[in-house]
Amino acid sequence: MGVRGETAGMWVERWERQQRRYAVDREERFTVISDVVEHLCAGRDRPLLLDLGCGPGSMAARLARRLPRAEIIAVDTDPLLLELARAHHGDAARYVDAVIGRDGWTDALAPGRAPDLAVSTTALHYLPVPVLLRTYRDLAALLRPGGALINGDHFPPEERSCSDLTAVVGRRRTERAGGHGDEDWEAWWKAAAADPELAELFERRERSRPSFDAEHGEGNRDLSVHRHTELLRRAGFRHVTPVWQVGDSVVLVAVKD
Repeated sequence: MGVRGETAGMWVERWERQQRRYAVDREERFTVISDVVEHLCAGRDRPLLLDLGCGPGSMAARLARRLPRAEIIAVDTDPLLLELARAHHGDAARYVDAVIGRDGWTDALAPGRAPDLAVSTTALHYLPVPVLLRTYRDLAALLRPGGALINGDHFPPEERSCSDLTAVVGRRRTERAGGHGDEDWEAWWKAAAADPELAELFERRERSRPSFDAEHGEGNRDLSVHRHTELLRRAGFRHVTPVWQVGDSVVLVAVKD
């Protein structure tokens, strides 16, 4: 049985609020990503977009509003977040259950044509470096010529001695915006786990977590923009540049020839 739209809307709204604690200037970052997508898709009648690590559909919904003629394929592996996305943002995208970076993961997308762009927000840092490089290569092979990956995430500075500087700028910015007054990640998940309507989805989520955690470990949270740029160029993205940054929150764009 699916989640009622009313229930999904409530949990997605709470998700949006708790995420403001972690993604510095989150709404502005979404807007910048949408600006880049709109610019790169100019003149394309029905662009095909991938949303990687879509969660409950936050980015997909914003892209659908900005580019109503776009076709969006949103990918995640969390059954709870995918169901919330389908129930609350069902018209925004086609939601696909796939483990990003696993061998053959792009086969599950079945787009039928080369995607124009892929976007991601605070999701690819879960991938260990070898898996991240493989994912970048998979995307470089999948996207059309001139296609791009747009990734919004936290990238620490190359000089570790500067990490405190970028972190404090982001933290103070979030405090000024009032984000620290919202419930945090742990509180959201604890509250959602107590909702009887989500119980079956939590059971499915817990069954899938051990294999996911074993594959992903600590991820790549310590990789700087410079290191991501190196990996992207090795994967086949010739042109890589950050287009926005506040603290260590960055939007990084990588374009194929």
